Amino acid sequence: MYEMKSEYYTGIESIDQEHTRLFELAQETQDLLTDTLQYDKTEKLNSLISELIDYTKTHFSHEEAFMRSIQYAGIEGHMALHRKFEDNLMQFDPDCLEDVENQNEVVEKLLGFLITWLIDHIQRMDMQYVKSMK
Repeated sequence: MYEMKSEYYTGIESIDQEHTRLFELAQETQDLLTDTLQYDKTEKLNSLISELIDYTKTHFSHEEAFMRSIQYAGIEGHMALHRKFEDNLMQFDPDCLEDVENQNEVVEKLLGFLITWLIDHIQRMDMQYVKSMK
């Protein structure tokens, strides 16, 4: 359901590969949400959140290095959006997962946040530095 589509490709292979992995993580989040056989999702959700935090930091570091290499004029604003995403992702506190009854709600919020941000950010913000290269 969540996958890298043609309209999300920047044409920068390394960035596109990292975006693809982020979509894979969104799909893993969707799969967890729809998994009716797993009652307590704490361990998997903690693992997903941890990987998202680590992977986005890595991706943002690579993307920001690329923007510096092309001397992208909008880098400061773009970096601020990255920091805001990281701050928002940190709000998915593992301690709130102790209540098994609310886990699906947390997974839904995480998925909604992740996919909305990812699609919007790629199409609106990342494509700006791509266009600046032409």
